[in-house]
Amino acid sequence: MLYDLHELQRFFLTPLATFSNSSSQLFTNPYSPWAYTPVSKQIAAGYELLHRLGKDYEKPSWDISCIELNGTSCTVQQHTVYSKPFCELVRFSLDADLGPRPQVLLIAPLSGHHATLLRDTVRTLLHDHDVYVTDWVDARMVPLSAGSFHLNDYVHYIEDFLAHLNTDTHVIAVCQPTVPALAAVALMAAQQSPHLPKSLTLMGGPVDTRQSPTQVNRLATTKPYSWFENQLIHRVPARYPGAGRRVYPGFLQHLGFMAMNPDRHLSSHYDFFQHLVEGKDDSAEAHRRFYDEYNAVLDMPAEFYLDTIKIVFQEHALPQGTWVINDQTVDPAAITTTALLTIEGELDDISGLGQTEAAQHLCSHIPPQNKQHYVAQGSGHYGIFSGRRWRQNVYPVIQRFIQQHT
Repeated sequence: MLYDLHELQRFFLTPLATFSNSSSQLFTNPYSPWAYTPVSKQIAAGYELLHRLGKDYEKPSWDISCIELNGTSCTVQQHTVYSKPFCELVRFSLDADLGPRPQVLLIAPLSGHHATLLRDTVRTLLHDHDVYVTDWVDARMVPLSAGSFHLNDYVHYIEDFLAHLNTDTHVIAVCQPTVPALAAVALMAAQQSPHLPKSLTLMGGPVDTRQSPTQVNRLATTKPYSWFENQLIHRVPARYPGAGRRVYPGFLQHLGFMAMNPDRHLSSHYDFFQHLVEGKDDSAEAHRRFYDEYNAVLDMPAEFYLDTIKIVFQEHALPQGTWVINDQTVDPAAITTTALLTIEGELDDISGLGQTEAAQHLCSHIPPQNKQHYVAQGSGHYGIFSGRRWRQNVYPVIQRFIQQHT
């Protein structure tokens, strides 16, 4: 019912968002006489802010058409190479003949935002690698006939993608997928799979949330499992292909994101209004780009979300050694030949310090010379995979590590 009420609200807000967008242009277009009234900038700014607060945010495009490489502009080719009901494996490569380059499987989070949140990660990695990205499908777009999707299925998806890429692959998992990525490699190692990755990089993820618990971790442990199932899980309305599927809706996730830092978001929107009035176009455009991505959310399959709450945050099944998939216990100590790099942000308020580093202790049979841990000083959660600190500080560490183990 809540999902249906949300859709009804969107139905009524859409005309208002359209009207406010047109009105904003009326007070900014140089051919409009209203653009030259004394308070036109203030009125236009108010209308645009109203438009952005009321509009629907669709999945952003990757927008990676070319990159600069050694002073030369190289065209980026993007295409889907493998499709599964809940995920598409997308390849990014350069059209230039650069010889053999390491191939990287970048595992994007299935935690509310689209994989395009890793746009800057992909763009940077492309300077030295061919990049494959897990582009997760919005659960409301997946028909019920495709079946359910559990955390264990996420692990099997990673195994399938690695088998598709065959050999000599380097895995990078960002945030939430650090857990299923480590599990997948552990199971493959125990089975002596020929498709084991050459290296595994885990970045800012909840491998062991008992270390430095954050607000996110405390929410998952202070509420019983039944609360999450009864309060956060809803069925997809009839107008979507996934009608009837149980999901954790994107709009509820978005409310949670906003509630974590409400003052920061209010300040950001006020600054946006001021920048529009003052004609600071670059600052205003930066705000638009950020919130176009931040406000675009997807529905998560209910089974996957509830499994994550229970297995990762409440039972700590991976570090406790109690996670069983298809009658096989997930044991990271089985990994011996895959090199391991763990990365954390000093100021990460989502995955606290030590949560990702825990993988170093769990992977006890990887030789010390093949393991490395790095803390990005001054970086929050997003700073370890996007922005200046990612490009200048974190990426060189990853690039060298991959080069050493290629």
